[in-house]
Amino acid sequence: MPVSRANGLDVYYEVAGSGPPLLMLHALPFDHHQWLFQVARWSQSFTTVAVDLRGWGKSAKPTTAFTLRDMGNDALGVLDDLGFRGAAVVMGCSIGSKIAATLACESRERVAATILIGGNLGQQDFTRRIADYRAQGEAGTLKAFHLGHLRHGVTSAWADTPLGRYLLAGFVERGATLDAESIARVFKALQGADLSDRLPSCDVPTLVVNGEYDSARAGGERTASLMPAAEHRLITGAGHCCFLEDPEAFDACVLEFLRRGDLLPIAETSSGD
Repeated sequence: MPVSRANGLDVYYEVAGSGPPLLMLHALPFDHHQWLFQVARWSQSFTTVAVDLRGWGKSAKPTTAFTLRDMGNDALGVLDDLGFRGAAVVMGCSIGSKIAATLACESRERVAATILIGGNLGQQDFTRRIADYRAQGEAGTLKAFHLGHLRHGVTSAWADTPLGRYLLAGFVERGATLDAESIARVFKALQGADLSDRLPSCDVPTLVVNGEYDSARAGGERTASLMPAAEHRLITGAGHCCFLEDPEAFDACVLEFLRRGDLLPIAETSSGD
């Protein structure tokens, strides 16, 4: 099982393809499988590195305090273990987008570009969410609560399709080992990070993407307006995790962004895909 211990705890990841690194950081309450369509597409050109954030999937579930920067260091540790010590394209959704932006602001040399989906990089309040997870854990009803939370990440229309039901059920099944207190610590780390003041000086080429019905859409538009090298794109008909609902439209936006930024590997640039 591929696990990095570079940052002092087990961080699970999966690798596909070859070429320069494309680091993938999932949203809550998902796991690295959230990127299945993007791994299929982008492993043709990049080495895709899909990480389970601490607290989720097969990664460690610490119950003591940590920061969003610690979670970013987990991801850099994975890249270091794989021998990627230069700059990577970092793709993140929701909390993953905030981790990606944290790395862009604080470890510029490690980030070639960021693709931020459904992200709010300002101040956030998860007091209620933290209390709910702790209460559900104590009551032994975390599984049903997890499914309800997953549905908030997509539109109801997609969640109720055969594909949506199948994929969400898989996240619930793999979430059988989730720990409510560890989840609370993840939300506390997310809540404690506000990048608003740092974004105007962050010059990393950035694509900000939101679904039309994403509750974080206003935050995404604000993020793009604050970053000097950012652009914003909208995926119509989709929710928070738009890349899961409409991977074709999302990947087309990413392809255009990578092409214009001269960030595509030579083989794909030459293929005219």
